[in-house]
Parts: sequence; C-alpha cells; structure tokens
Amino acid sequence: MSSKIDAFALLGMWLKEREIQNQSAHTLRAYERDVSDFILFCGKRNLPLSDLETSDLREYLAYKVECHQLSSSSLQRMLSAIRQFMKWAEHSEYMRFNPADNFQLKRQSRPLPGLVDIETVNQILDQPAPETEAQQQMWLRDKAILELLYSSGLRLAEVQSLRIKDVDFNRQLLRITGKGNKTRIVPFGAKAKEAVMNWLQVYPLWHGDFVPEANVFITQKGNPLGARQIENRVKFQAQRAGVNVDLHPHLLRHCFASHMLSNSGDLRAVQEMLGHSNLTTTQIYTHVDFDHLAKVYDQAHPRAAKK
Repeated sequence: MSSKIDAFALLGMWLKEREIQNQSAHTLRAYERDVSDFILFCGKRNLPLSDLETSDLREYLAYKVECHQLSSSSLQRMLSAIRQFMKWAEHSEYMRFNPADNFQLKRQSRPLPGLVDIETVNQILDQPAPETEAQQQMWLRDKAILELLYSSGLRLAEVQSLRIKDVDFNRQLLRITGKGNKTRIVPFGAKAKEAVMNWLQVYPLWHGDFVPEANVFITQKGNPLGARQIENRVKFQAQRAGVNVDLHPHLLRHCFASHMLSNSGDLRAVQEMLGHSNLTTTQIYTHVDFDHLAKVYDQAHPRAAKK
C-alpha cells in the first residue's frame, strides 16, 4: 500500500466483503465514512497505511477531539471501524502490522437508560380514543405500534419493517429482522395482539387487500410508515395522554427490558428478546431498578435487618 488510491481501493474491497456478510447498509455507510476520514488524514501527512504506527492513530484521534469535539462514544465507533479494516488488511497481507490491534481508549461509564414507570406507560396505552373517526383510525394504528414497542422491546427499525407475514397471531409470536439482518422470534402479549387485530380492521380502508409482504404499519395513502413518522406519532400520543415525558420508541424498549428483568430476573431471556449479541449490553438493565434490588436484599440477606 504505497498511495492514497491503494488505501481507498482496499477500503472498497473490505466493504464489499462486509456487504456479502449481510452487514446492514447503515453500518456500511458508517464504516466507509469513518475509515475514509482516517485515510484522508494519513494522505495529508504522506503516511502510507503500511507504515503506520500506534502514535499516528493516537494523533488522529486527538485531532478529531480537538477539531470536532467528538464524544467518547463517537471515538470508540471510529476506532472500531479502523481496527476492523486494518485487521482485515493485515490478515489479507496488505499490511505487515496493525497499529490499532492493541490500541484502547479509556471508556467512560455508561449512563443508565431513561425509564418510565409502569403506571405512566399504562396511562399512555389505555387512554381513550379521540372523537373523530379519522383520528380514531390513526389512534388504532398508533396504539398497535406502542403496544408492540412495549410488549416485545422492538427497535424502531424493527417495528417499521415488520410485515404482515411476520405476525403469528395463533402463537402470539413475531419474526423480527434486527441488526445485521439477524432474525429472532419474540412473543407479544394479549394486549398487543388485541391492538394489532383492531388496527388490521382499519388497514384495508387505507391499503386495500392484505399482502403477506406488505408492511404492517402504513400511512393513510397506503405507503410504509417512515421512521420519523413513527417517532412523531409516539411523541404525539404521549402528549395526548397528558404525560410529561419525551417519549420515543427506544425509551419504550428500555421500559420493556427493565420491567421484564425486574419481574423475572431472567437476564438471558431478556437478552434473547432484545436481540443483544452480547450479554454485557443487557446487563445495564440490572442497575436500573434500585427499589427492587433493595427489596430482594432485605428479604434474602441474613444480616439485612434485625430479627
């Protein structure tokens, strides 16, 4: 690798391999952006990637902090992309040494996710329907979205891409396509089942005949509902319920995880339902419900309280 052109050619080869491995388009764009930026930085300093040292990578990250005020999480993301690219280049014998291999950034403590208590969630989900027929139809769709987000802990993109054929009403199971095009099967509750079935009675009025491949959630014109539209409707329904919470789809996913873990204590099951590949990602929810932890401690520890 003697020139900037060679480096970009290698980047294209690497991205092509990631695409074959079913990496999502969003992830590939992020990889391309982060690694391209690093290649341009090296090019301006006449640094061929084959001659890079750890100090050059440290200088690049310091430059990003100083000039762009990047957060720790953004730096971690960039470093991860660069490390994976260089690991591939080294394994493919385009580089003799991977300077990012043992390079680590100090991780900041991860903030606890926001949380809404069960009573507030119920206030949003059980609010009365609007008065006009058009708004009632919108509410039936929005309620089905809200119920699935909370009932099954789905990501925004997973709700958006959910298709008619992915819903098994008999067994109350959803076939979900998550990050990296990985599929998982998750249950949904009786309330969510009722809400989706009520919404599907309106569905033909907006879309016509049911098609297995069609999206479950659509606009009044029959088009698939966009991510921003879903976010806006979730916020709107929280406001309509009189709840002073900045509600968004991911917050309902947090609530699902925390409430499930508080009531079951089954970390592995919650991990499976959330679609987390690493258990440590799920473990953040073990730190949320301090009242529950204190109650368990008082009941279980022999020295917790006076006899």
